Amino acid sequence: MFKVNEGTADRVLRVAVGVALVALAITKGWMWAWIGVVPILTGATGICPLYSVLGINTCGVKKS
Repeated sequence: MFKVNEGTADRVLRVAVGVALVALAITKGWMWAWIGVVPILTGATGICPLYSVLGINTCGVKKS
């Protein structure tokens, strides 16, 4: 359905930010911080639906 459109640095950054947000949700009880699940999932899969809509690709793989 979707193609991988995130590069390695993008994926690592997303997962790191997501983990930090979820940690805040757990430790501080900030409910809004559970949004960190989204960058964790997109970073883990390498697929960002918003990037697909906007035509952005940070993957570095050349299009044929």
